[in-house]
Amino acid sequence: MDIRKKALTKSIWVFHVSAGSCNNCDIEIFDCFTPRFDVERLGIQLAGSVRHADALLITGVINKKTIPIVKKIYEQAPKPCMVIACGICANSQHMFRFGYNVEKPLDKILPVDVYIPGCPPKPEAIISGIVKLIDKLKKGK
Repeated sequence: MDIRKKALTKSIWVFHVSAGSCNNCDIEIFDCFTPRFDVERLGIQLAGSVRHADALLITGVINKKTIPIVKKIYEQAPKPCMVIACGICANSQHMFRFGYNVEKPLDKILPVDVYIPGCPPKPEAIISGIVKLIDKLKKGK
Protein backbone atom coordinates (compact mmCIF):
# COMPACT_ATOMS: atom_id res chain seq x y z
CA MET A 1 0.00 0.00 0.00
CA ASP A 2 1.45 3.35 -0.95
CA ILE A 3 1.79 6.11 1.61
CA ARG A 4 -0.99 8.27 0.15
CA LYS A 5 -3.60 5.53 0.44
CA LYS A 6 -2.43 4.71 3.96
CA ALA A 7 -2.81 8.37 4.94
CA LEU A 8 -6.33 8.38 3.47
CA THR A 9 -7.43 5.75 5.96
CA LYS A 10 -6.85 8.29 8.75
CA SER A 11 -8.18 11.47 7.14
CA ILE A 12 -10.46 11.70 4.10
CA TRP A 13 -11.35 15.14 2.81
CA VAL A 14 -14.64 15.03 0.95
CA PHE A 15 -15.88 17.42 -1.70
CA HIS A 16 -19.65 17.39 -2.00
CA VAL A 17 -21.06 17.61 -5.54
CA SER A 18 -24.80 18.19 -5.79
CA ALA A 19 -25.76 17.28 -9.34
CA GLY A 20 -29.33 18.56 -9.17
CA SER A 21 -30.60 16.75 -6.11
CA CYS A 22 -33.74 17.59 -4.15
CA ASN A 23 -31.60 18.59 -1.11
CA ASN A 24 -32.83 15.71 1.07
CA CYS A 25 -29.49 13.91 0.62
CA ASP A 26 -27.66 17.16 1.30
CA ILE A 27 -29.50 17.65 4.60
CA GLU A 28 -28.63 14.12 5.71
CA ILE A 29 -24.98 14.60 4.71
CA PHE A 30 -24.70 17.75 6.78
CA ASP A 31 -26.50 15.97 9.63
CA CYS A 32 -23.49 13.61 9.75
CA PHE A 33 -21.32 16.54 10.85
CA THR A 34 -23.51 17.47 13.82
CA PRO A 35 -22.43 16.38 17.32
CA ARG A 36 -24.98 13.56 17.27
CA PHE A 37 -23.20 11.60 14.51
CA ASP A 38 -19.80 13.38 14.38
CA VAL A 39 -18.05 11.85 11.36
CA GLU A 40 -15.06 14.05 12.10
CA ARG A 41 -14.03 11.44 14.67
CA LEU A 42 -13.37 9.17 11.66
CA GLY A 43 -11.20 11.87 10.09
CA ILE A 44 -13.82 12.98 7.57
CA GLN A 45 -13.71 16.67 6.67
CA LEU A 46 -15.57 18.66 4.04
CA ALA A 47 -13.14 20.21 1.58
CA GLY A 48 -13.79 23.70 0.28
CA SER A 49 -12.12 22.98 -3.05
CA VAL A 50 -12.03 19.89 -5.22
CA ARG A 51 -8.27 20.34 -5.51
CA HIS A 52 -7.93 19.57 -1.81
CA ALA A 53 -10.33 16.62 -1.84
CA ASP A 54 -9.59 12.93 -1.50
CA ALA A 55 -13.13 11.82 -2.32
CA LEU A 56 -16.12 13.12 -4.24
CA LEU A 57 -19.53 12.65 -2.62
CA ILE A 58 -22.04 12.95 -5.43
CA THR A 59 -25.78 13.32 -4.92
CA GLY A 60 -28.60 13.73 -7.39
CA VAL A 61 -29.38 12.58 -10.90
CA ILE A 62 -26.64 13.03 -13.47
CA ASN A 63 -28.34 14.57 -16.50
CA LYS A 64 -27.07 15.76 -19.89
CA LYS A 65 -26.08 19.18 -18.54
CA THR A 66 -24.25 17.91 -15.48
CA ILE A 67 -22.23 15.12 -17.15
CA PRO A 68 -19.47 17.45 -18.45
CA ILE A 69 -19.43 19.37 -15.17
CA VAL A 70 -19.05 16.24 -13.04
CA LYS A 71 -16.32 14.93 -15.37
CA LYS A 72 -14.45 18.23 -15.13
CA ILE A 73 -14.70 18.22 -11.33
CA TYR A 74 -13.37 14.65 -11.25
CA GLU A 75 -10.45 15.57 -13.51
CA GLN A 76 -9.52 18.48 -11.20
CA ALA A 77 -9.34 16.26 -8.11
CA PRO A 78 -5.92 14.91 -7.13
CA LYS A 79 -5.48 11.22 -7.83
CA PRO A 80 -6.27 8.75 -6.39
CA CYS A 81 -9.75 10.17 -5.94
CA MET A 82 -12.54 8.03 -4.60
CA VAL A 83 -16.12 8.52 -5.77
CA ILE A 84 -19.07 7.99 -3.44
CA ALA A 85 -22.55 7.77 -4.98
CA CYS A 86 -24.93 8.95 -2.28
CA GLY A 87 -28.65 8.35 -2.58
CA ILE A 88 -30.74 6.31 -4.95
CA CYS A 89 -30.74 9.03 -7.62
CA ALA A 90 -26.95 8.91 -7.98
CA ASN A 91 -26.96 5.10 -7.76
CA SER A 92 -29.68 4.10 -10.20
CA GLN A 93 -31.51 7.31 -11.25
CA HIS A 94 -34.64 5.95 -9.51
CA MET A 95 -37.78 7.52 -10.96
CA PHE A 96 -35.84 9.83 -13.28
CA ARG A 97 -34.23 7.10 -15.40
CA PHE A 98 -36.79 7.46 -18.21
CA GLY A 99 -36.55 11.25 -18.30
CA TYR A 100 -35.68 12.98 -21.55
CA ASN A 101 -32.62 14.69 -20.07
CA VAL A 102 -31.15 11.70 -18.22
CA GLU A 103 -28.58 9.64 -20.12
CA LYS A 104 -26.77 7.18 -17.89
CA PRO A 105 -26.10 6.46 -14.21
CA LEU A 106 -23.05 7.79 -12.40
CA ASP A 107 -21.12 4.51 -12.52
CA LYS A 108 -21.15 4.65 -16.33
CA ILE A 109 -19.50 8.11 -16.19
CA LEU A 110 -17.05 7.82 -13.28
CA PRO A 111 -15.55 4.85 -11.42
CA VAL A 112 -17.69 4.63 -8.27
CA ASP A 113 -16.02 3.14 -5.19
CA VAL A 114 -18.93 3.13 -2.72
CA TYR A 115 -22.70 3.15 -3.19
CA ILE A 116 -24.84 4.53 -0.37
CA PRO A 117 -28.51 3.59 -0.91
CA GLY A 118 -31.57 5.37 0.37
CA CYS A 119 -33.93 8.17 -0.44
CA PRO A 120 -32.59 10.06 1.41
CA PRO A 121 -29.87 7.91 2.97
CA LYS A 122 -29.84 8.07 6.74
CA PRO A 123 -26.70 9.36 8.46
CA GLU A 124 -26.06 5.84 9.73
CA ALA A 125 -25.98 4.58 6.12
CA ILE A 126 -23.61 7.39 5.10
CA ILE A 127 -21.27 6.57 8.00
CA SER A 128 -21.45 2.86 7.06
CA GLY A 129 -20.51 3.74 3.47
CA ILE A 130 -17.55 5.80 4.64
CA VAL A 131 -16.37 2.96 6.90
CA LYS A 132 -16.62 0.56 3.93
CA LEU A 133 -14.52 3.01 1.89
CA ILE A 134 -11.88 3.10 4.64
CA ASP A 135 -11.87 -0.72 4.78
CA LYS A 136 -11.51 -0.85 1.01
CA LEU A 137 -8.51 1.48 1.22
CA LYS A 138 -6.92 -0.59 3.99
CA LYS A 139 -7.23 -3.74 1.88
CA GLY A 140 -5.53 -1.92 -0.98
CA LYS A 141 -8.27 -2.24 -3.58
